[in-house]
Amino acid sequence: MMHMPATQTANALPTLIVGLGVTGLSCVRYLHAHGVPLAVCDSRDVPPGLAELQRDFPDVAVFTGRLDAQAFAAAERIIVSPGVALSEPAIQSAQARGAEIVNDIQLFLQAAKAPVIAITGSNGKSTVTTLVGLMAQAAGRRVAVGGNLGVPALDLLQDAVELYVLELSSFQLELLDTLGAQTAVVLNLSPDHMDRYSSYADYAAAKARVYRQVQVPVVNRDDAAAMALLDPSLAGRAIGFTLHEPAAEDFGIRNIDGHDWLCQGQQSLLAVSALQLVGRYNQANVLAALALGYAVGLTLPEMLQAAQRFTGLPHRMQYVGMHDGVRWYNDSKGTNVGAVVSALRGLDQHNASRTVLIAGGDAKGASFTELAAVAPHYMRALVLIGRDAACIAAAMPNSVPRILADSMADAVAKAAVVAKPGDRVLLSPACASFDMFSNYIERGEVFMAEVGRLLQ
Repeated sequence: MMHMPATQTANALPTLIVGLGVTGLSCVRYLHAHGVPLAVCDSRDVPPGLAELQRDFPDVAVFTGRLDAQAFAAAERIIVSPGVALSEPAIQSAQARGAEIVNDIQLFLQAAKAPVIAITGSNGKSTVTTLVGLMAQAAGRRVAVGGNLGVPALDLLQDAVELYVLELSSFQLELLDTLGAQTAVVLNLSPDHMDRYSSYADYAAAKARVYRQVQVPVVNRDDAAAMALLDPSLAGRAIGFTLHEPAAEDFGIRNIDGHDWLCQGQQSLLAVSALQLVGRYNQANVLAALALGYAVGLTLPEMLQAAQRFTGLPHRMQYVGMHDGVRWYNDSKGTNVGAVVSALRGLDQHNASRTVLIAGGDAKGASFTELAAVAPHYMRALVLIGRDAACIAAAMPNSVPRILADSMADAVAKAAVVAKPGDRVLLSPACASFDMFSNYIERGEVFMAEVGRLLQ
């Protein structure tokens, strides 16, 4: 469907934004404010943000329902939203004829005047990005936080900003030949978005772009796959984080008189027990945030205060409540296998009680081998929902009871029956939510509402 203002034709629109939604709208706002002629194209009939676009920018041409050949043929520059694969034939054809293919992060980097902290990884990006932003605020910096999390990058641009903290997905990194961040990190690496990438190596290569021309790289010393993404020529400048004893300027954990402490090199910083975050992987997230902040000159006392105050993000290992001796946790943001394995290990840190895991949804072509390997150790049972429930069940060992549920309400009810006092029930789906819910937030809210009925 074409929504074309009478005053414009496609031939007058050399910049085409492909994909509307939050990012597409931010591109429209930015380019329109700079007087750039543009059009928008989206394969969905009624993409998110269409009503807002037509209300606020009635002069912008919009093509919906397909990737319009006429719009692509006229475009000299194509700005691709993260949700649109670069392998789309229309994008490939435009690139072959010489059109410039860019994304919003490239536009942002061209305009940003303050240093950038860039954060990517398979898991923990949002937690670390948020915490680094809070640390910067505590240290008195005028900081802007966003990107893949919350506010789109282009909407963050202001002359008064002293530091940008960006969460970047692999999709946002795909087109970046040069990032040039003050500091950057790949927090960890495990298979994700295998429906979008031809191989795990391609996915990893996209993540590796975060280190392009970085001044001070931060690396996870405990993750060999993530470490391998850093060019060896940058290794001498790297600051590391580890859940073990650290060396030199690295951040890690040391046991002192039977108690774990966050430390930098030989300097003890903060007792782990002072953190409000749950689990070993969250300790790694705090250490990563400290390393990133240290790399841009944030002061340790203020960063540690922020770490102590931080309670975590909604839908990320969020404690919901206890019913009949069973603790319930909402980890709806755990959308890949690596996140779920980390969550299971984190909950098991202090005792050997069992977890009833609620999982399932759109598996995005993922393998569940890693989850199957740890399932007998951590799980009492696995309750499965969504489109790929049967596929996940088939991948699990027979020693783990597998229970199919037809809705979140059914899953909560069945988990409540199988869980025993002292157990945990964890929603950590290892899948995308779009087969049943609008996003992971709605999925988590539905879960908490159902658990709330148990708690009444």
